[in-house]
Amino acid sequence: MLLPSRALLLSVAALALAAFAPTLWPALVPVWLACAAGLTAMAAIDAALSWWEHAPSAVRRVEHALPLGESSPVTLTIGWHGKRPRSATVCDHAPAACDMQGMPVALSLSAARAALITYRLHPTARGEHHFGPIALRLRSPLGFWQRQHRIEATNRVRVYPNFTVYSRHALLAADARSAASGVLKRRRRGQGLDFEQLREYREGDSPRQVDWRATARLGKLISREYQDERDQRIVLMLDTGRRMGARDGALSHFDHALDALLLLAQVGLRHGDAVGLHTLGGHHRALAPHKSRSTLTRILDAVYDLEPTLEASDFEKAAQQLLARDKKRALVVILTNLRDEDDDNLLAAARLLGSRHLVLVASLRERALDTAVETPATDLDSAALRGAAHDYRARREASFRRLRQAGVMCLDTTPESLAITTVNRYLAVKAEGRL
Repeated sequence: MLLPSRALLLSVAALALAAFAPTLWPALVPVWLACAAGLTAMAAIDAALSWWEHAPSAVRRVEHALPLGESSPVTLTIGWHGKRPRSATVCDHAPAACDMQGMPVALSLSAARAALITYRLHPTARGEHHFGPIALRLRSPLGFWQRQHRIEATNRVRVYPNFTVYSRHALLAADARSAASGVLKRRRRGQGLDFEQLREYREGDSPRQVDWRATARLGKLISREYQDERDQRIVLMLDTGRRMGARDGALSHFDHALDALLLLAQVGLRHGDAVGLHTLGGHHRALAPHKSRSTLTRILDAVYDLEPTLEASDFEKAAQQLLARDKKRALVVILTNLRDEDDDNLLAAARLLGSRHLVLVASLRERALDTAVETPATDLDSAALRGAAHDYRARREASFRRLRQAGVMCLDTTPESLAITTVNRYLAVKAEGRL
């Protein structure tokens, strides 16, 4: 596509203004016609020269996985195959769910070397996103036109939840909490425990602990050292139903629950536990508990593109599916936003899961509820709002009491503290050895 340049538009405007002169002095008509013919001929020649030139090339380089809310670099390499330098303007077509910083860019192209452009991409939504073509406007040889090129460059990026920034501090707190609560590897002598290392024989070691091959190789008694089995299994049950779309600030309750899920998975894996996933409420994704290095990556790949649906969450059905799939005892953490209408369904699910597993319900509480309860009533409207908030909180606490009576551990926390509160409860359960 050829677009007129500023130089051509100014030339045409000047020629149009000069057309008034022949009306006053007819002798200037041939001069004006010659100027118009010359401008037309030069523009046509320039368009032909531009059209016959080789198109430039462009390559985009960007990471396949990007963190939500963080700026990441994108590099464009522009190649020019013409003989003379040429000015150009470049603009990339980034995904609609990303903000660009540093576009468009004006540059000079030379055949001697490729031009490198780096701009910043700021993702604003999770999921899989696709780039469009790279748009490039190239100045024609005589400068009367700009030829627009659309260079196809296929790139796909995955935007993952950005829980790493605040988990740096959370993991340090979790390590301190685990040390304080006794989540330590305890070494014991004997058989039937997990092997940890070899060491020199000590007085009092059982003859069964002696490793005779190592003893023969080193020429001295070597014993095997064991540690207690402290590993446990964690199944993270994530609610993706309609109630999780509620927002407190910039993030939805679902995003806060997702951050808590990923942080809990990371802490669990660091403590040697097997971590699995089960979703409900419109999305059904399940991962059996594993404790390999790739487990956190597998969980990220399973949840990075999830969004709350408009469906009601069926906790009882999800519990039946989990019991049918997972026979071994585990800590089942249900991340949800408990409402009183969920009481019977969630209670039935908790009783089903409690027959085999240890159940923890981590529920988000709207900050607006706390604000309404704590704000003094000054008029009829504020009094009605405060009364409704007290009634809602009372029914919510009654639901938690029924769950606790069924043997379920319950957390009622604000979105910002959900992750740390859930991790601390998990570490307490691990220290108590309840599994």
